[in-house]
Amino acid sequence: MALPRAPKAVVFDMDGLLLDTERVYREALVATAAEMGEDLPDQVFKRMIGHTWPASAAVLADHFGPDFDTDHMRTRSVERFYELGEAGVALKAGVVEILDFLDAARLPRGVVTSSRRIEVEHHLGDHGLLARFDFILAQGEYPRPKPDPAPYLAAAERLGLPPADCLALEDSHNGVRAASGAGLMTIMVPDLLDPTEEMHGLCVRIARDLHEVREMLEEYSVR
Repeated sequence: MALPRAPKAVVFDMDGLLLDTERVYREALVATAAEMGEDLPDQVFKRMIGHTWPASAAVLADHFGPDFDTDHMRTRSVERFYELGEAGVALKAGVVEILDFLDAARLPRGVVTSSRRIEVEHHLGDHGLLARFDFILAQGEYPRPKPDPAPYLAAAERLGLPPADCLALEDSHNGVRAASGAGLMTIMVPDLLDPTEEMHGLCVRIARDLHEVREMLEEYSVR
């Protein structure tokens, strides 16, 4: 499926789209749960993808019960994440290439993420990518988190463009709901979550990776 119009800007999610962080988060959370004497099923972890921590904590409390120490879970799993990620968190396929294309095409771009700014600066900074985005909107820097449209409406406002002229790239169901609900053209690039019938209905395309997205954008640049 082709895009309905040529994008004037691109907005990226971060975890699972630019960086292979979701697998590291999963390992850290599973290990922390085991340390606390609990088993964290994969289906529960997948319900947390694309959420800020308060919503993820609600998922954990729903599964383990209201007495589960979600504060300890967060503190210890973040420690484990950084321990596991000491060697560096890998970039997802096609990140550098799509950013190079956007530079050449002079298309503005930003990041809208459910992660905290300290984490964004650490993860993207490790790869020297911070300066390659015109802006970053992190957790707490928009009025309501994904799946609410607010983060992407804030991004369009930062770009000074109608949402319909912006392209959103997401890997999570909640991210797709947020971007599509805000009126952005939305492409899902699946990571740990498979595209559902709902995702196919909300997205203009499901892409295998960012290489495919870049190739699509290149087609528009030569028209």
